Amino acid sequence: MTNAKQEMLNFIGEDAVLCAYVDYDDGDGGHFEPVALKCGYTKDGWEGFLKALDFNYDNGYGAQMLYGKIWFKNGSWAERDEYDGSEWWAYRKRPDIPVALIADKVNEWGISQSESNEDLNP
Repeated sequence: MTNAKQEMLNFIGEDAVLCAYVDYDDGDGGHFEPVALKCGYTKDGWEGFLKALDFNYDNGYGAQMLYGKIWFKNGSWAERDEYDGSEWWAYRKRPDIPVALIADKVNEWGISQSESNEDLNP
């Protein structure tokens, strides 16, 4: 058994969380409303989010029980992954933009400099 709150805290470590949501389904009809941590949350909002996640679940083999995403302030995110019934938080980061899609290369395909700068390099 794993505590969902402790699992999340261990996973995020010192990373600054922008927002998150978690959904739980125990496979036996036990389900709660998704827990959301909205952008611009307060200390009370953070504590309420963690309190709602303070439960144990089986993250071993069997059906996946936790679903969700965490957005970090550095532009990366995490989501729940599952393989053969085992589940965990998986860190993701935005991939680098291929050189062929950056301004001067894109212009060869007819996209204007201003469009490529605004759309590809936020």
